[in-house]
Amino acid sequence: MTYVRPKFRHPELPKNKLGYTLSYYEGALSTLCAGCGHDSISAAIVQACYDLDIEPHKVAKLSGIGCSSKTPAYFLSNSHGFNSVHGRMPSVATGANLANRDLKYIGISGDGDTASIGMGQFVHVIRRNLNMLYVVMNNGCYGLTKGQDSATADAGSKNKTGQVNLFQSIDLASLAIELGATFVAQSFSGDKQQLVPLMKAAMKHQGFAFINVISPCVTFNNNVGSTKSYDYVREHVEATGTLDFVPMMSEITTEYAEGSTEHLVLHDGSIIELHKLADGWDPHNRISAINAVQHAKAKNEILTGLLYMEKETTDLHDMLGTTDIPLNSLTKEILCPGSGKLKELNDSLR
Repeated sequence: MTYVRPKFRHPELPKNKLGYTLSYYEGALSTLCAGCGHDSISAAIVQACYDLDIEPHKVAKLSGIGCSSKTPAYFLSNSHGFNSVHGRMPSVATGANLANRDLKYIGISGDGDTASIGMGQFVHVIRRNLNMLYVVMNNGCYGLTKGQDSATADAGSKNKTGQVNLFQSIDLASLAIELGATFVAQSFSGDKQQLVPLMKAAMKHQGFAFINVISPCVTFNNNVGSTKSYDYVREHVEATGTLDFVPMMSEITTEYAEGSTEHLVLHDGSIIELHKLADGWDPHNRISAINAVQHAKAKNEILTGLLYMEKETTDLHDMLGTTDIPLNSLTKEILCPGSGKLKELNDSLR
């Protein structure tokens, strides 16, 4: 059996502005279970990068350990990639980002990789506001080790063996908002119409963008009684509102009734359009976003969509005052400016 995609494609497939077809953004054939929600998330990343005309060789994809962390092999095969150790993806992403700020960074993690062994790493990558997209493929269980409950499994949820989880879950979306993440969204792997625009907006955001995606495990956590199953999520999902993404320089041709749409402008001029906003929720207000998530949770609902976004942010490079030039492009003249500059620096420290 081969896991390499066939190279033949229909010659009339549509191309983006770079001249690439969608297939150029794909990866190897997935070895995950048939119907796994993770594959839908990979497909959403492929679609988002294709639509945004992103050059794959300018993307770095990073992951840790787990079913979710295998997925970078299944998208953007023409990109840079690094599969790190369990829970340590944020550190690798931080080092790579500081070395080359010109690349787009996509970190893929799971509920075990982030909410358990990687929790400390997750906390600190948020507070540093690293310019990256951080995606958690959240299925509430450890799929690689036969379905034990993870730290995001809801209290009272039943696993495949019928055992009831006794412990409170870690709500990664609420935690990210509280810790200061500048873009936080939540979605469902079965909702491509919502997930793709969220991916686009997150990739355009300047700073740390976090998307928690409920992604049912069809093998170990798709049973009756599981709060991470396809049936449960579809029955309990509640959206903040419908969402569109309009890239910079694209003409907005659709009109909406006054008061039903809010335009959230990103740093590069791209626009997130929110329609039919949820009552009592302000995407620019951190406290309002936390309250909206908790109110939904109290009603046993999963709030999806864009939860919070901070328009003006200062990422790690701006905080540290790093060079605008990637480290591998620094010349000897820049690195060794001469004795005159060294004397000027020493005099400034006296």
